[in-house]
This record gives sequence, structure tokens and C-alpha cells, in this order.
Amino acid sequence: TLPPNGTRIVEDDHSYYVSRTYGPGEARAKGLWVDVAAADGSPAKVHGILSNTHRQASRVLLSFDFPFYGHLLRQVTVATGGFIFTGDVVHRMLTATQYVAPLMANFNPSYSRNSTVRYLDNGTVFVVQWDKVYLQGKEDMGSFTFQAALHSDGRIVFGYKEVRDISAAQHPVKAGLSDAFMVLNPSPDVPESRRRTIYEYHRVELDTSKISSMSAVEFTPLPTCLQHQSCEMCVTSELTFNCSWCHVLQRCSSGFDRYREEWLSYGCGQKSDEKTCEDLAEDDHYSAPPDSSFSPFDEDVTTSTSSLFINSLTTEDDTKLNQYAGGDGKSLILSLPKAGSPIHTGTIVGIVLAVLLIAAIILAGIYINSHPTSNAALFFIERRPHHWPAMKFRNHTNHATYSEVEPASHEKEGFVEAEQC
Repeated sequence: TLPPNGTRIVEDDHSYYVSRTYGPGEARAKGLWVDVAAADGSPAKVHGILSNTHRQASRVLLSFDFPFYGHLLRQVTVATGGFIFTGDVVHRMLTATQYVAPLMANFNPSYSRNSTVRYLDNGTVFVVQWDKVYLQGKEDMGSFTFQAALHSDGRIVFGYKEVRDISAAQHPVKAGLSDAFMVLNPSPDVPESRRRTIYEYHRVELDTSKISSMSAVEFTPLPTCLQHQSCEMCVTSELTFNCSWCHVLQRCSSGFDRYREEWLSYGCGQKSDEKTCEDLAEDDHYSAPPDSSFSPFDEDVTTSTSSLFINSLTTEDDTKLNQYAGGDGKSLILSLPKAGSPIHTGTIVGIVLAVLLIAAIILAGIYINSHPTSNAALFFIERRPHHWPAMKFRNHTNHATYSEVEPASHEKEGFVEAEQC
């Protein structure tokens, strides 16, 4: 039990990060909070779409390279549900892994006109603030105001201005960090195609019951193998990770990071620790894989909900997943289809029929325009609708799925998004 004016500072080592939790009585907690309204330099922006929608996510470009688990990121995806997605492949299970989550829950910024999702980028820190947001279906609990700050030196700060207790039994909630790597595997359903499988290799979980108003959590990054740029520095590293050097890739790695598939494809994990840097440079054991155009990520791949494959996952909400451990004790999260799969005969036939149908419609339109008094033209004119209904996105499931949106100028009382993300 803390005295009335006491403080609470808790420090934990998470291998990749050291977290320090500052209680409401600690001055450091107040100092870590970024006042986005009064920030110097670039003014804070209200994201018009995210501030008016539910279960949506939008990509935002950073003005600096942000180190996340040793990887430099220049783009993130901000979600309405109180977290930032850091992965390259956007899919509907954004809550599974690869996130920075100060308080991930089913928030609905569209509930109130006062609820907004703001962001600030001044060149050294990127801040996202969920301001006065409410839980979907639990609006009577009151609003939440919190933020996540990504600093250019790799530090991550969670600031909590106004939060309330969320019972896990009433609503799925989690907070912390997570990262994963992707591996291409043959699809058992379609042998000639491949799919991307996401493996979570590390997670930091915060106890959400200990998150309180006016508190803060600061994550300081620890050195990783990826920071070593030479063989000598890599093999003499005293890090807790088992770093090894791959001469072909000119990379130092423990084998568990976002480049794992490339690391295994070039046989980098098969080297002996007893070999010197000179031996590695002269060793011709390494050879390029059959696909010389290999890249660990296809950044242009985006999967829609309809094309997502999920293996043996039962979930009440995307924040709760049934995971199973692999050989290295890592968790298999979900699978995504590989772009560029062979086109089947049915697909080709469908494309041909679609082209023929479009051609028929165009020819019919030309004929009607050329003969406005013909029986066909009069038939369509008499039966034309007064207005065409607008197409809208509808979520037919109870899962916390997210759809990616493109930034646009959307107004909310008192706020206007000045420019695109």
C-alpha cells in the first residue's frame, strides 16, 4: 500500500525492451505526457475518418525512421481500437500481433462528437492520442483519454490521462508490444500455391488492471543483433541473444526477427559458432535460393477479409486467440495467401465472361444513344430509378475486424482534417 503522496515505479526487463511504469504520484509520469494541443512545431491533426468510424484503421507515414524490435519503420497503421499496427501486410486480424497498444479495446470514436483520434509528428516523435473515446456497448462507463508516443531513438511511451477499469470478463482488452515474422508455406488446400504464415516471436504484456489515470509506461529499447554492421562486432557481441553473422546477407541476427525467412532460405542458421569471420568470408557454403528475387516482405500485398485464411482459430474477439506453440515455443497466429498464386481455369472463364458482359453493356449503351426513340431505349427510360443507392461497408460478423481506409477531408464538429496522412 502506497502512502497518500507516494509513488510507484516498476521496472521489468523484457529482453527487447525495459519497461518502467510510473504511478500517478510520480513527476516523471506527468513529464512523459505530450500535450498535442500545445505542441511546438507541427500542429496536431485530427484524423477525420478514424474520429468518425468504428473498427477502422488508416496508414500514416512517419517523417523519421522508427526502430521497432531493431527494425526501422517508416509507416504505421493507426486503429480506432487504441493501438498502432506495425506490420507491412494489412489484414483484418490486426489485433493479433505486431502492435504498439497502450490500451487495445473495442473503442468507438463515432459515438460522441467530442471523441477524436489525433496524431502529431514533429520529426523526433510521433504521437497518437485517443481523446474522449467510449467503449462500444459500454458507453455508460465514461470516456477514455490516452496516447502512444513513438520516439526516433526507439523509446515508446504510453500515457494515460483518463482511464477506467475494464474487466476482461466484460470486454477483451490488452496492452503492450508485439512483433512477428512471416514465412511462406505451401497451402494444404491448394498445393500449387503458397501462403504467408505469421509467427509471433515476442510479446510484452502489461497488467491492464494496474493501468490508472495520470500514469505512464516507458519502454526503452535494448540492443539487438541487427544493430551490428560487421562480422567482428557481431561474433564478439555480449548481448543475451545468440548473434551470428551471415556473410551473404551481410547481416547479424539471432534468427528470430522479421527477416527470418530470408535468413533460413540462405542457410544462415546452419553455420558453426567456432568459425571465424575470415572463414565465413571464404566459405562457399552459402548459395542463393532458387528464387533469386526473394524479399522477406512483399510490401504491395494487401489482403481483404474475403481472402483471409485462418487456421484453427476460434475467437470471441480478435484480442483473444487460441495459440499453440511451435518447435521454438513461438505462437502461430494466422495465415495469409501468397500473392501471385496460379490462376485457375474457372478464374479465366469468369474474366472472359465479365469482359463479354461489359462489351455487351457498352454496345447496348451506344445503340440506345444512337436510337433514342427505339423500343429498347424507351423501355430503359421508363424504368430508370430515381436514385442509385450508395454502397456502404457493413460488418456482418461479431469479430473485431478492421478495414483499411484512405485518409480524406472529413469534418467533425470543431475539427477539420487539414490534409492527408
